[in-house]
Amino acid sequence: MIRTPVTADLLRGALEVEQTDRGVLPHRLPAWARAQLPDPSLLLAEGQPAGVRLAFRTAATVVELEALPGKRVYAGAPLRPDGTYELVIDGEVVGGGSIDSGDVLLVDLMTGRAERTDGEPGRVRWDGLPPGVKDVEIWLPHDETSRPISLHTDAPVEPAPPSGRRTWVHHGSSISHGSAAERPTGTWAAHASRLAGVDLVNLGFAGSALVDQCVARTIRDLPADLVSVKLGINVANHDVMRMRAFTSAVHGFLDTIRDGHPETPLVVVSPIWCGIHEDTPGPAAPDMGAWAAGEVRFVAVGDPDEVPAGKLTLRTIRAELARIVEQRADPHLRYLDGLTLYGAEDAVRLPLPDDLHPDATTHRLIGERFASAVLSGLVTTSPAGGSSAAARH
Repeated sequence: MIRTPVTADLLRGALEVEQTDRGVLPHRLPAWARAQLPDPSLLLAEGQPAGVRLAFRTAATVVELEALPGKRVYAGAPLRPDGTYELVIDGEVVGGGSIDSGDVLLVDLMTGRAERTDGEPGRVRWDGLPPGVKDVEIWLPHDETSRPISLHTDAPVEPAPPSGRRTWVHHGSSISHGSAAERPTGTWAAHASRLAGVDLVNLGFAGSALVDQCVARTIRDLPADLVSVKLGINVANHDVMRMRAFTSAVHGFLDTIRDGHPETPLVVVSPIWCGIHEDTPGPAAPDMGAWAAGEVRFVAVGDPDEVPAGKLTLRTIRAELARIVEQRADPHLRYLDGLTLYGAEDAVRLPLPDDLHPDATTHRLIGERFASAVLSGLVTTSPAGGSSAAARH
């Protein structure tokens, strides 16, 4: 077996790759942005490699990845399943596997305290692969940290050449990040990108789609053939601003993106259906009765009587996002109603298991609808390129 250390040139979908003494840590926000927003929740989310994959070319019939996972455990909640590593050969998913060892972060949602315990790396192995030279991807877990250390193969590997595909940069909340999806290629954004044959840069951050300027500047500086921003749910369920601030923040967010992408297709996506927040503002909180029964569910605890004073609900957010897009009269800017991706009728058939996040089946549904409604249009555009960042994505 040939050992190949994992280096930045083997990774796609990461904005930066940090070398540590325990493997490389892919980041989905640059260091300067992380320094501006040292929020533990955001730092945890951006360090989880949603959409990040190793990409290499090899004739190997055995591929083994050594990596150090970082797992999350919520006090009082059921244990989360181990993250999945997926093997993709010439575009087809051929297998998955997990590593049951690794670091563990114990989080108490009631107090906000977190305690880390260091663990050991492990390996995931695939054998019996078809002979001959092939393009291989290993998609890292979307919902736990992973520090790839090395590849072990029975033939040499080399970094995959640039794909030549168009680049889609997407920002959103935990739903875009992939919460409750079963596997990294099964998040709605990953599923949509694979259906459309585009390269995804996933800037979906669980709990942290809060119209932050450093995220807008990050998007501004990335090569992209399409940019989409899915805004609203975290603003409501964190109860971080009222309508006056939200309107200004969204305009500023779009202005900043336009500084770097004056004519790039830009799609503003409003929230999908979420019954607890349609007419009730945030914040959201754990449903303690459900947690006592071993279930993870959430409730909205804001006061609907405060909506006329500017408190945000999903219904008012959708209306304001649509108004902002219309007001800007930008020929390259489009509004997509999130209810067309998952609406009230869908919720009857496919309810949100925890009242906030879609399940695996719903992720696929949203991905299919987004690919059809938005990504199919990329076939008429020219690919972005020319920079080292573009090659890495």
